[in-house]
Amino acid sequence: MSTENSQSEKEKEILEKYDTESRVRDFHFKPVALIVSGMAIALSLYHLYTSYFGTPVTLQHRSIHVAVVLALIFLIYPAFKKLDRTKLHWYDIVFAMLALSTTVYIYFDYDGIVMRGGIPNDMDLVFGAILVILTLEAARRVAGWALPSLAVLFLLYGLYGNSLSGIFRHRGYEWDEIVNFMYVTTEGVYGTAISVSATYIFLFILFGAFLAKSGMGQFFNDLAMAIAGQTKGGPAKVSVIASGFLGSINGAAVANVVTTGSFTIPLMKKIGYKRDFAGAVEASASVGGQILPPIMGAAAFIMAEILGIPYRDIALAALLPALLFYLGVIVQIHLRATKEGLKGISRDNLPRVMDVMKERGHLMIPLLFLMYMLFFSGRTIIYSAFLTILITVAIAMIRKTTRMNFKDIIEALENGARTALTVAIACASVGLIVGIATLTGFGLKLANSIVMLGGESLLLTLMFTMVACIVLGMGLPSIPTYIITATMAAPALVQLGIEPLVAHLFVFYFGIFANITPPVALASFAAAGISGGGQMRTGFISMKLAIAGFIVPYIFVYNNNLLLINTTFLEGVLVVVTSITGVVMLGIAAEGYFLTKVNPIVRILLFGGALLFMSPNWLQDIIAISIIFIVIFVQWKRAKKEGGINLPITA
Repeated sequence: MSTENSQSEKEKEILEKYDTESRVRDFHFKPVALIVSGMAIALSLYHLYTSYFGTPVTLQHRSIHVAVVLALIFLIYPAFKKLDRTKLHWYDIVFAMLALSTTVYIYFDYDGIVMRGGIPNDMDLVFGAILVILTLEAARRVAGWALPSLAVLFLLYGLYGNSLSGIFRHRGYEWDEIVNFMYVTTEGVYGTAISVSATYIFLFILFGAFLAKSGMGQFFNDLAMAIAGQTKGGPAKVSVIASGFLGSINGAAVANVVTTGSFTIPLMKKIGYKRDFAGAVEASASVGGQILPPIMGAAAFIMAEILGIPYRDIALAALLPALLFYLGVIVQIHLRATKEGLKGISRDNLPRVMDVMKERGHLMIPLLFLMYMLFFSGRTIIYSAFLTILITVAIAMIRKTTRMNFKDIIEALENGARTALTVAIACASVGLIVGIATLTGFGLKLANSIVMLGGESLLLTLMFTMVACIVLGMGLPSIPTYIITATMAAPALVQLGIEPLVAHLFVFYFGIFANITPPVALASFAAAGISGGGQMRTGFISMKLAIAGFIVPYIFVYNNNLLLINTTFLEGVLVVVTSITGVVMLGIAAEGYFLTKVNPIVRILLFGGALLFMSPNWLQDIIAISIIFIVIFVQWKRAKKEGGINLPITA
């Protein structure tokens, strides 16, 4: 028991070190704890109610969402890391009351706000200033300094941009104009990001909380162990499968690393993987969950809202690239295991697939039901999420091990709201950034700058956009990262004639991969904390494992067939075959092993061959296929000469 407690404490310490979202209060005074729990449960019930019966007027609905989120953050998150987390300070209560006052004012003077038509009175400006300041402070407590600092820079740009020279100069805006824009319009704090947070995202996070209570996490781990545990490097493959499933639902890379990695990383080290590599596997797999349909960490719903296209089209387009990413990771894992002679776990120590499915397999029904509702029912996303939550509770009742009692349901409602706080405040903060970008035209100006830097070269423009997205995504959660990159970087690609969906998926990929890209690779650093490896080394190995994820976005820009957009069956089959082959070549080139060790010249040849599959060109495909046969022949001869052939395709 003491060993388990110490392990749990270590996990908590690592999570709090790299994920500020986990630094919450632990109330010892029961009345305060009950009030906070009651507010969280009420927020979840409010969103369930509005998902079925409809929402109030847009501004009122979004203001309720933001105000309660802000109030809960001030009650749950201490102002500073070193403060006593068992006590609630007087100023946090004041902040919470002020946060609630911002929506009370909108409700009581809504008619006046509408009648004034964007011309604010003094009270509008007072409550608007309160909202802006509290949003920045709440974001600092939850997400650290990166996001609010960026928001402050944009606010300063809005105020003093008229002092600049060159392309980024604008006419300048007064504080009153900015506050009014942020508070009583649906373009600032209450903009698109909060719209999606107050509808789709909250409900899907709540859905994830109910799944967690039913034991879905244990089911994914057991199923992954049963499927892949006995294969070469089995625990690493288990990490990839389990982290992919869970990452798609929760969308929190660092939290996913700690929860899944605490189980998989020690297993990987035990069978012989080096600690840096073990940590990198978990980090890359956890980040990849956010690009994996059906939920994609809720980013797909924001993308659908921004682009105005059906969610199912986005999920379908994102499916093949995400699977290629995971194939690239698994190929390298398998080759490393083959090269180093690493075995899997004995079948005697693994659960059987049928036993796992018999015990918890019914938990797949809510996910299948959700996919049916989203893809085939024709009902709204909000209603689909609401109904799926009810189905989850009902299905979990089938077996005693997954059954939820009244206490579990209440806890799921509370946990869902608490988890949603981090996304909601990120969306509110991003509203400040996007609001200034909209007001000043900054997004379009940045896009023009990227296009100018790239000249007439699409490849250069893509590379500059990639770097911009990685920089913008450093230290930020995935949802605000996508919204910022979609506002600042995606327009540059659209200007060059790239389809908006393709452009948005491109920037989304690279914004997400900032989590495993040094120098600020939070997911990799958290994994290194568990594995005991070096932070930077784990980060660079994570990048190597995720190499397919860095190449695939370029492929689908040059070859839209990869996204299955307006693609015939034959074209779809061809792109699947060539892309899978290209990803395997990338994996071999990155790991440097196939049948035997691959020398640097052959690795370069393989990498070049993989790139030839980027665009639909028969001549390039023929050259790439020729490279494959040459490499197979060379490696076969070398392996025979060295005394034997260790086929990498065997389990």
